[in-house]
Amino acid sequence: MELFKRTLESISDVDQKAGVAAQCRLDSLTKPPGSLGVLEKIAVQLAAIQGNPLPTLGKKVVMTMAGDHGVVEEGVSAFPQEVTPQMVLNFLNQGAAINVLSNHVGARVVVTDVGIAAEPIDHPNLNVCKVRKGTRNMAKEAAMTEEEAVAAIEVGIRLVNKEIDDGATLVATGEMGIGNTTPSSAILACFSGKDITLITGRGTGVDDKGLSIKHKVIKKAIEVNQPDPSQPLDVLCKVGGLEIAALTGVILGAAARKVPVVLDGFISTAAALVAYKLNTDSQKYMLASHLSQEPGHRIALDLMDLQAMLYLDLRLGEGTGAVLAFSLIEAAVKIIHEMATFEEAGVSNKE
Repeated sequence: MELFKRTLESISDVDQKAGVAAQCRLDSLTKPPGSLGVLEKIAVQLAAIQGNPLPTLGKKVVMTMAGDHGVVEEGVSAFPQEVTPQMVLNFLNQGAAINVLSNHVGARVVVTDVGIAAEPIDHPNLNVCKVRKGTRNMAKEAAMTEEEAVAAIEVGIRLVNKEIDDGATLVATGEMGIGNTTPSSAILACFSGKDITLITGRGTGVDDKGLSIKHKVIKKAIEVNQPDPSQPLDVLCKVGGLEIAALTGVILGAAARKVPVVLDGFISTAAALVAYKLNTDSQKYMLASHLSQEPGHRIALDLMDLQAMLYLDLRLGEGTGAVLAFSLIEAAVKIIHEMATFEEAGVSNKE
């Protein structure tokens, strides 16, 4: 609990003056002001985060957290629970989409077992930080105790601190956990007050009957546990997940160290929403990579006033959308560093 509290207290505002200076630089470049749209916003945000009008980027890492969910016994997923460890092994063997796309952008994938229900996988590249073997069935009882949720958050904080100590300058969130769109929808329902049917999607592809079951299960979980929206940790404990908690820790840890964190899809954004509710300044360190097929994703981003960069109809998770956004973030940095000003290029500006 001490690391969690210390991290929350360490998150402060970004350097607004550096952001203003970056905007002035962008406005002097050989283009109409604001004509590079979101790329300019990214450059300004990075400048404010780093306290440097000319932000720089080095090592890039995606933190992929894996955990299982007791609620899958209610029939909320199209895939069986044994897929979670199987896919984690696929990550470790470089066979998944996240591996292909991370290699494409020069990022490293860090895979962590924070709560897989199966026995630990023996692999030299896996961080085994198992808090427990999956959450409890939230349709019957709280998914986690407070101690378990905090322990999972602190796994994320410790691991992101290690990566930052090793030179990471850009962090992405990723996850693997069969059934995890169900707790993500439950978290969003608690914080948004929206109707469950409006914010709950098909996840890995459940049919109409499966979607109806999912709606009923989420409603039952909220009725059984009565999570308090004014207490983010209470919501996380009662209807969250171990990998969601760990990603909450990654986001908080990165914000405390003034490192930008790129959110992936719906599950990562649910974790970000918990982080935001715990400390609203954490939002200033977040970049939303894409808007997924899950109907709740846009609502969750809107609650934090975040704008997605990409609209690619993704619904895979793993960190795939987040690493695709790395190229755009690097492009924004190159724009502010490498474009000529009107004066340097000898080009007349509108004045």
